[in-house]
Amino acid sequence: MKKKYTLKVYPSRMGREVYRVIEILGEHSLDDLCGAILSSFDFIDEHLYEFCMDNRMYSDCSYQSDPEDDEPSTSERIDNIGLEIKQKFFLHYDFGDDWMFTIVVQNITETAKKMAPTVIKRKGFIEQYPDWDEEEDDYE
Repeated sequence: MKKKYTLKVYPSRMGREVYRVIEILGEHSLDDLCGAILSSFDFIDEHLYEFCMDNRMYSDCSYQSDPEDDEPSTSERIDNIGLEIKQKFFLHYDFGDDWMFTIVVQNITETAKKMAPTVIKRKGFIEQYPDWDEEEDDYE
């Protein structure tokens, strides 16, 4: 049997207006989780990120997408990080724009099924680059 995690994910301070509920297996990595989160919000995956297990950016208790020395890596499997029901942690994405996604562990169950990370509920919409104007990139 495999562990299946049900996670509510929302941009910080937007939990009632904009969120996604994602199911993911414990055998998937934090990289897979980041990809599922970004995809669910229609973000372009082109920046560094970290999972902040103590809910603070750049802390010693985080998993890095580009680790240095002995830093924990986002290639770690979800089963190996010790998540518990009701636990809250952050995905800090794009160290320039500092997107913060709050992740709450809603449920942990057993399953025999193999599955890709799946969005099972969604509400609302946000834009990754709300002030970006495509005309600004048109160079003559």
